[in-house]
Amino acid sequence: MSTIDPIDIFRIEAGELLEQVEQGLLDLEQRLDDREQIDAVFRGLHTLKGSGAMFGFDALAAFTHHCETAFDHVRKGHVPATLELVAAVLAARDHMRALVEHPNGDYARQEVALLDQLHAAIDIGARQISPPAQTETVAPLEDAGAPARHWRIRFALPPNSLLNGVNPLTFLDDLRELGACEIQVDASAVPPLDQLDPTALHLRWTVFLEADVCRSEIEDVFLFVMDDMTLEIDDMRGPASAEPPSATDAPPALVTPTEATTPEAKSATEANGVRARRAVESVRVPADRLDELMDRVGELVIAQSRLSQIAAAVANEELRAVSEEIENLSSELRATMMVLRMVPVGTLFERFRRLARDLQHETGKQIELVTEGESTEMDKTVIERLADPLVHIVRNSADHGLETPDERVAAGKPEVGRITLAARQSGGEVIISVSDDGRGINCERVRAKAEANGLVAPGQVLSEKEALQMIFQPGFSTAAQVTNLSGRGVGMDVVKKTIESLRGAIDVESWPGEGAEIALRIPLTLAIIDGLLVRVGAGRYVIPLAAVEECLELAPEQEARSRGRSLLSLRGSLVPFLRLREIFQTGSPPDPHQKVVVISTGAERVGLVVDQIIGDHQTVIKSMSKLHEDVETFSGATILGDGGVALILDIVNLVAAGQDQEARLRAIA
Repeated sequence: MSTIDPIDIFRIEAGELLEQVEQGLLDLEQRLDDREQIDAVFRGLHTLKGSGAMFGFDALAAFTHHCETAFDHVRKGHVPATLELVAAVLAARDHMRALVEHPNGDYARQEVALLDQLHAAIDIGARQISPPAQTETVAPLEDAGAPARHWRIRFALPPNSLLNGVNPLTFLDDLRELGACEIQVDASAVPPLDQLDPTALHLRWTVFLEADVCRSEIEDVFLFVMDDMTLEIDDMRGPASAEPPSATDAPPALVTPTEATTPEAKSATEANGVRARRAVESVRVPADRLDELMDRVGELVIAQSRLSQIAAAVANEELRAVSEEIENLSSELRATMMVLRMVPVGTLFERFRRLARDLQHETGKQIELVTEGESTEMDKTVIERLADPLVHIVRNSADHGLETPDERVAAGKPEVGRITLAARQSGGEVIISVSDDGRGINCERVRAKAEANGLVAPGQVLSEKEALQMIFQPGFSTAAQVTNLSGRGVGMDVVKKTIESLRGAIDVESWPGEGAEIALRIPLTLAIIDGLLVRVGAGRYVIPLAAVEECLELAPEQEARSRGRSLLSLRGSLVPFLRLREIFQTGSPPDPHQKVVVISTGAERVGLVVDQIIGDHQTVIKSMSKLHEDVETFSGATILGDGGVALILDIVNLVAAGQDQEARLRAIA
């Protein structure tokens, strides 16, 4: 069994800490006097510094120390939190990310510039405090955590600390930074040499600290290991109690959390217990192990389907009962596995707060980002692949959609433009929309640009929907000039390709002068889907059940019509249909009673003519081989219960291919 590299674990945890620091800074930017956010950012920086030092990321620890010191000044009231300080630490946060991913890079010049920016921000904050405020001292309340001169700190780390990369010397160094220390080591628990495990930690420490610090500042030194260690902090007030015992005295016994009697110790113990319970409630599992487990569940579903077919063909009640029980269990296991892979969309939306802030500075526009439906859940793989498309759409909304403050005021709008990120579940798919209250998309300008680029013939009539879809063509852009945000015509093309690779679709709506909306319709998961198994000629195919609206029989008069008039009347409306046997060129005659599967591809409905509807099928999606990657009408394949293979139809590309074929046949006729 492969072991997990501790460095990889650190990088994951460091990424989470950096995300927390970024969100805290963005919240603090809105309320600079928010004490809770100041403390949260400081704790995040402190933990990142300590963890980096333990795992050998010395450059990260050294750089983060400067940012931690800056926020320590803010926390102690030496300087106020300012917008300049938030901007400086946000820029530093991006550099910390680089130090985590590539710790051996040459960042000397970049670090000098960032530290200059950080020191300048501190100087700006210091000048905002008047001289009386700097010299005035206010005695804090005792129960508010008043500073003490003498502290006794006793701590013991878990025996496996060394194996986990914890270096006790870093804690002692941090305590020395707080003030003068006298350190005593308790080695009474070290076993005889023949029983000694060199990887286990048996030492304990007692530290006598003389410093004007609060209890919370001492606890911050042990913040990221406090759940697992034994820690006692005593306020040694008075000259008599401040005298440390001699080195020859017996080492004092450490007080475990269960033996704590003071109110402060009890509250600390309870807090540690809550953190420990929370740690037990969740377990970090590498993503590749979840993917491997999903593959095994998929194979189980296939084996169960084959067992069901065998049980149905054999007149054996016991076998049928076992088959039904296994079917229920595999269905429950599949549902549980799907839940394990689901993560809330809010984890994706949080990234765009920073993007909106940066766009506001780049464009000079005032932008408000609103998020809705953050609790909507999607497959983790889908979430990861949606990040880049959404970045392109949001950047285009800010650059093309929103007007400048003067233009908005002239149009009778608020100065602040709004971009809304929303998510909602609809059946077996999630709809993620990006809308703005800007100028909308100019369809006439899109048509003109499409003609200039040769995408449509001059004078060709385009519906509004067709014109809006032109913005996703390669190289298409209506920007007058190329900027850092847009103008090269590659962003929206990337969006379309990514969404189609996810078996999704894109809907665009525009309201001139009022705004526009781009909606991404994405399947909940990429691993297992419910499908409708059909037969066309001798081949079997799977249609994603989420796209199916209804099934009906193709009337003889509809079949007798010419190829250029493939329409059927469905409750007063005309629905075009495609003959799959012609698209797939089966070379076999159609069945006497053909069926039509009516599917929805966003705003329109299309019928697919098949020879037989076999029934529902739980489809485990297998990727196409590299030899067949360019076959756009199929999104994958699945193995059936009898061992055969069925191709999974890519609805969007299939309909597009069918429409092109109908157009060619109509032109020949």
